[in-house]
Amino acid sequence: MSAVQLQLGDDGILVATMDLAGRPMNVVGDELMTGIAEAMARLADAAVKGLVLTSGKADFCAGGDLDRMSKWTTPEQPFEGSMAMKQVLRQLELQGKPVVAAINGHALGGGLELALACHARFAIDDPKLKIGQPEVKLGLLPGGGGTVRLSRLVGIQQALQICGEGGDLSPPKALGMGLLTGLARDRDELMALARAWIQANPKAKQPWDSPKFRFPGGDSRSPAVAQVWSIAPSIAAQKTWGNYPAVQHIMSAIFEGGLLDFDAASVVESRYFAACAMSQVSKNMIGTLWYQLNAIKKGASRPEGVAKSLVRKLGILGAGMMGAGIAHVSAKAGIDVVLLDTTQEAADKGKAYSQGLLDKAVKKGRSTPEKRDALLARITPTTDYAALAGCDLVIEAVFEDRAVKADVTAKAEAVIGEGAVFASNTSTLPITGLAQASRRPASFLGLHFFSPVDKMPLVEIIVGKETSDETLARGFDYVLQIGKTPIVVNDSRGFYTSRVFGTYVMEGIAMLKEGVHPRSIEVAGLQAGMPMPPLALQDEVSLSLGLHVAEQTKKDLAAEGKPWTEHPGMGVVRQLCEIGRIGKKAGRGFYDYDDDGKRLWPELTTLYPVAAQQPPQRELIDRLMFAQANEAARCFEEGVLRSVADANIGSIFGWGFAPFQGGALQFVNAMGAPAFVARARELAAKYGPRFEPAAVVVKLAESGGRFKD
Repeated sequence: MSAVQLQLGDDGILVATMDLAGRPMNVVGDELMTGIAEAMARLADAAVKGLVLTSGKADFCAGGDLDRMSKWTTPEQPFEGSMAMKQVLRQLELQGKPVVAAINGHALGGGLELALACHARFAIDDPKLKIGQPEVKLGLLPGGGGTVRLSRLVGIQQALQICGEGGDLSPPKALGMGLLTGLARDRDELMALARAWIQANPKAKQPWDSPKFRFPGGDSRSPAVAQVWSIAPSIAAQKTWGNYPAVQHIMSAIFEGGLLDFDAASVVESRYFAACAMSQVSKNMIGTLWYQLNAIKKGASRPEGVAKSLVRKLGILGAGMMGAGIAHVSAKAGIDVVLLDTTQEAADKGKAYSQGLLDKAVKKGRSTPEKRDALLARITPTTDYAALAGCDLVIEAVFEDRAVKADVTAKAEAVIGEGAVFASNTSTLPITGLAQASRRPASFLGLHFFSPVDKMPLVEIIVGKETSDETLARGFDYVLQIGKTPIVVNDSRGFYTSRVFGTYVMEGIAMLKEGVHPRSIEVAGLQAGMPMPPLALQDEVSLSLGLHVAEQTKKDLAAEGKPWTEHPGMGVVRQLCEIGRIGKKAGRGFYDYDDDGKRLWPELTTLYPVAAQQPPQRELIDRLMFAQANEAARCFEEGVLRSVADANIGSIFGWGFAPFQGGALQFVNAMGAPAFVARARELAAKYGPRFEPAAVVVKLAESGGRFKD
């Protein structure tokens, strides 16, 4: 059965419907391109006036076949695959009859490139429909002519934005940019518009195949575009710090393509595509942000044999920043929420957080007053525990204090039904210990959200000693229900994300104590690919909280008869807290904050004098990255982590571990365990035993193995 079904209408128009067998979505590969080539052969028939390319699936086409790409081992393979696709598409636009893309769903990556090779493009005006070239998010560039056709269709500057940023475009925005020819209300109108365009344009030709063609806004030689090229590389370098070669290759392909004819530009693009496909960065990102992420979303970490569940009514204890955020995302998912606090004023303030977010959305045209009011109606602020009756799930989001958490747990459990699940949003306190306050520890688990909840994509699910599989499955289902990504970890002090995140900020603080210039520390964090530098990030989460967690941990370990080893950076945190510099919330931490922004506190270098001999930036970057990767490996070794996928996704989505590295354990894999062990031992000799490589990595180095599920 062909991947493209053909149907000739009475009007002489051939409808080619892409429908790959055995696949939920159409993807660009040999099978689909063979089907399109067959459609072109039929188009050559004198009785056929034109062709409409559409899809038999919910989406038009999702992009390239990553399964096929993952098997490429030499640069010739991606180059030849790219050129083969282009040969078919070039024939499609040069065969002399009109071809129209009828876009019924997402047209992304290679899917958009198919549409760009058509002479006209119509799409359904659906706010959920996405159009774009997201390849850069997997370390790739459009390899099917995307950089060549986009720069000639919408201009070089817009092509750079579409390909270099990888964002989604709505149909109206794509129409306004000139990507689309028109919009349709529904599928019937979509097909009618496509047919009418063919009838009206019997000798359609692509703009770039006209002898008088000029690039919209000018080619790469023009003075107007020269201004773009004078600043684009510096803007890209500022955003990527050189860690994402695909961005550089996209700029190069578009620049060089803007100096060449269409066919020569296509060859250049394929060469850059091959360079991207062979890069370690692309392998890291595809492996983690595609395969591992999809496996998690499909339930790889969810217990088998437990029926799927839905939360219809949710209770939240504590209406502070975290509780208010959880209430918002839950109500947005259609869940009725009881938002409880000690005073009605505090509970109302928690609901007002949603009001503020929704008012902004309405103002920007992203929502409507009706949708806003409907969402707010789902949140009930209260001080009455009786309102929790009937909740399927209750999440405690109060202060990080065992006594406070135990008190609200007992009060909630006196009201909720036996079948309800109780969860703690703690970021560090072991779940097994907190569950001692529960009379139903099998129904108790941790749901660790990240701030701000409405923006952060991850939820860390913590399994206590007595947490049942059914409770875990229900927690997992709830996280998916609210549109978040769940990772599952076993109980431990700091769990996984908080524990490893702490090594990043504390290593930066330790450098300050050693006399490294604070600006060098901050730049090293950004050069490493982290979203925020370590000192600024510690200010965000507050130094006082870091000190509180450390003191609590010290007490807990003493009670258990275990030794406490203080990180060399903790003395700095304590000293700054003593002088009232507790972080951003106080307007004073490592930085000073005012209405104009923030700047490093000038007295930092007085308090911690800068050493005459400064280490190279590479040394600082290695310390920041090895501290995190090594601690993640220890979490895997100790059984805190249940899978490599949870480790990698948790590190990127949880605290922003450099995405181009593919996650904390993929950092070790990409480097190779022997090289990691050797460098870790060098760092341990200079900076202390915290850098001694985890035993599991040493074993991998000896066996020639790697982290894998």
